Amino acid sequence: MRLLVRFVKVLGGVIVVGLVGLGVWLYTSPPELLRVGSGYSAKIVCSNVFLAGRDSGEVLAVDVQAPGHPLLRLMRVSVDRMEKRVHAALLGIFAGSDAVYREGLGCAVVPDGTPAAAAGIPVPAVTSINPSTLWPEGGKVESDPSVVRLLSDTGLAGPGLRAAVVVKRGRIVGEAYSTGFSKDTPLLGWSMTKTVNATILGTLIRGGKLSLEDRGLFPQWQGNQRGDIRIADLAAMESGLAFNENYGAVADVTRMLYLEPDMAGFAADQPLEADPGSRFSYSSGTAVMLSKIWMDKIGGGAAALSYPRAALFGPLGMQSAVMEADAAGTFVGSSYMYATARDWARMGLLLARDGVWDGNRILPEGFVDLMQQPNATSNGRYSKMQTWLPGTDNPDIPADAFFLQGHDGQTITVIPSLDLVVVRLGLTPSWNRYDPTRLVAEVAKATTAP
Repeated sequence: MRLLVRFVKVLGGVIVVGLVGLGVWLYTSPPELLRVGSGYSAKIVCSNVFLAGRDSGEVLAVDVQAPGHPLLRLMRVSVDRMEKRVHAALLGIFAGSDAVYREGLGCAVVPDGTPAAAAGIPVPAVTSINPSTLWPEGGKVESDPSVVRLLSDTGLAGPGLRAAVVVKRGRIVGEAYSTGFSKDTPLLGWSMTKTVNATILGTLIRGGKLSLEDRGLFPQWQGNQRGDIRIADLAAMESGLAFNENYGAVADVTRMLYLEPDMAGFAADQPLEADPGSRFSYSSGTAVMLSKIWMDKIGGGAAALSYPRAALFGPLGMQSAVMEADAAGTFVGSSYMYATARDWARMGLLLARDGVWDGNRILPEGFVDLMQQPNATSNGRYSKMQTWLPGTDNPDIPADAFFLQGHDGQTITVIPSLDLVVVRLGLTPSWNRYDPTRLVAEVAKATTAP
């Protein structure tokens, strides 16, 4: 009996020492996977609280924990509304990360805890719109009952729908919102931001400040083969640079988004794996590099940070749109733009109308065509300008269609030949296997019927 008691005591001591050691290790040298998890938690909560006005507990439980990695269920967050800062940590103690909100620039993860370089920019006051004037000039919507019925079909709209908007001939003909969301709720587009970022790039090309053939894009590319990479190669996801886009682990994409304060610098430092233009490799790093390229061309600083609103969001009336910048002050053109569903629809309408808005050309002629043309190496899946294509397995979708497409079920389908835009936003992880093209095909039939 004494031996048993002694054994239990020794075992208990070993367990206590082990737990203390584990705690010290987690506190002083946490694994990168935990830091990615806390960075992600802090960032998503921060943006949804300070941009979208949502409850932090709901965002943590629904947006972060429910569809994500099991370790995310152990994350706890605290919100400092005075400092506009969110702290997240495992069990509220270990592997902590902070995200900070800046006016006009949204939230940024600050991996090393230091203040973000971009402290905020002036944002014009929101101007009232005439509720009796039809969208997009005003706020009035005249819905088509057949479209509304399609959007209310859960099988077509898909699980986790938060907002849907259909635009036909320049007017909203149907929209739907789930409980807790409305026409005024800014929603994250994830990788749909890539297409918006490309559109901003297009405004500079039209102004003669950039060319798709520009090379020698970063200082660290001088004197090596990376100097041959063109803007066109980046836009088509054919740069040849190494970049692991696996979201299930600590990969290049998660490291860039949640552990690196200078995302563009991290992406530009990656080695070359293939000749530029010879291989398709989807990479969020390329989009952030494109942000850095066009921002540097403007001169950086406040002028570059204000440019999206001046050149694109303002003219289109996208009052809710915020493209978020990283801690170094570079727009995260790969992933982080928030806008209402109606404002996302404005972006789609601009592209459906070949880059012309209210009679004014915003994008150069032929630029939207690049969004419809497949690149050379993706077997028709991806375009030459940061969009996805229907391919040959979607016979019900017109050949000129293209998609803005983002994580967790964000899509905007643009079909210029039908003058049709279908916006579908939600929280629909890929394991749901939801295909938005069924909804788009039915909407196309309903809106073109005699």
